[in-house]
Amino acid sequence: MTASAVLQFPPPSAQQSTVWLLDKLAHYADAWDLAQDLANGIAGIVVIDTRPAEQYQAGHICGAVSFPHRTMTAETLAGLDREKVYVTYCDGIGCNGSTKGAWKLASAGFQVKELTGGLDFWQRDRHPVTLGTERGEWPQTTLTDCGC
Repeated sequence: MTASAVLQFPPPSAQQSTVWLLDKLAHYADAWDLAQDLANGIAGIVVIDTRPAEQYQAGHICGAVSFPHRTMTAETLAGLDREKVYVTYCDGIGCNGSTKGAWKLASAGFQVKELTGGLDFWQRDRHPVTLGTERGEWPQTTLTDCGC
């Protein structure tokens, strides 16, 4: 009989999973959830592109603010609204700019989530991007339910 690679390490209890998964959802947002909130004009979130300005200009999430993580300091973060939740992103799972930006924001006392998969997953899901230095407006399109 072949041993299970999955069951080699027993799963946690349902209670442990509930706590851990809730914690995971508190730290991350996915592209669909963010797109839905942007399409619905949810005012409580601000999307931050943590990549260099040149990359932001080449294409970014509609409505995102360019705020490269390397420029985040106590002084540059001071003007942000502490009532908002900030969603950081970078290129994707091979980049940790969104993590560095989220860490700097959280260390300064801001509420923050990271976008799972960054701009890569955003574009794979065919959500809109805009070019240039302006934040851009969310297009007047209807989202197709992802079924998640």
